[in-house]
Amino acid sequence: MTDLAHFVSGLPKAELHLHIEGSLEPEQMFELARRNRIAIPFASVEELRGAYSFSRLQDFLDIYYQGADVLRTEEDFHDLALAYFRRAAADSVVHAEIFFDPQTHTDRGIPFQVVADGLLAGMLEAERDLGVTSRLILCFLRHLDEDAAFETLAAAEPWLDRIAAVGLDSSEVGHPPSKFRRVFDRAGEMGLLRVAHAGEEGPPAYVHEALDLLHIDRLDHGNRALEDAALTTRLARSGMTLTVCPLSNLKLCVVEDIDAHPIERMLRLGLRATVNSDDPAYFGGYVNDNYRALIPAGRLDAHDFATLARNSFLGSFLDDVAVTRHLDTIDAYVAAAAIA
Repeated sequence: MTDLAHFVSGLPKAELHLHIEGSLEPEQMFELARRNRIAIPFASVEELRGAYSFSRLQDFLDIYYQGADVLRTEEDFHDLALAYFRRAAADSVVHAEIFFDPQTHTDRGIPFQVVADGLLAGMLEAERDLGVTSRLILCFLRHLDEDAAFETLAAAEPWLDRIAAVGLDSSEVGHPPSKFRRVFDRAGEMGLLRVAHAGEEGPPAYVHEALDLLHIDRLDHGNRALEDAALTTRLARSGMTLTVCPLSNLKLCVVEDIDAHPIERMLRLGLRATVNSDDPAYFGGYVNDNYRALIPAGRLDAHDFATLARNSFLGSFLDDVAVTRHLDTIDAYVAAAAIA
């Protein structure tokens, strides 16, 4: 296991499912609360970490939105992004496509410009200083209505040349993808790629809707698609990328045991599965923690982990030249490791 852990730690990889607000570590939350003179209902970092006990998605979202309240200035969003990229670079992440939730902030009176400019500044600094490239994905909060999503899309127009895609996140059950069909159509007309969370807590029918009504280019989570054999075959035949988040799945009780996680089955069924950290400050670790968590079950070998890394670039929104370069780097890494 030690050798395999070392192998996956250095494996070049992309991260395709990362909520930047979910990378707000307790230490940084306290730091920003002090900076912005905001009271938070926790006496210490330890007490805050102790509150990270969830049995379902909504429990997590409640504290997630509470934590986001400390983000107030462009500097805050810059620092948040850069802190994530430093951790990502340490995990051999060389490209990341990050979600942000503008409505979480604009509903608190924080201008869209503050959020976008802060994040973009952090992304540029990470590319310059750490060599980590990135793309930005604007997510609509699905517990709000579609009119609010249209308002957010309109607010984003001055930044659309720096936003790669739109996404759909927040409370899944009771908020099917079909609720956002029109705004996703409009985003597509504006030249944006489209992704959506579906099949995490929601049923396979939500995955069908994401494919057929939202016309997604990538599926976030997608675990419950495995309950529908024909849907699983469709995903495999189309080469649809699934951005799977093992530790998140465990924390939110999507799976009962990490050793029973379905990612090995996904690979055997021909799905283009990837490994990601989702909301790492809340769910127990960054991308290498998620890779390493899959080792003890003994169902994945080094070739499987290399496949997961390759999938992360094949499923990215990078151009073909960049993807080819990253795949060549993985091949060279695997060859140097001399795995059997």
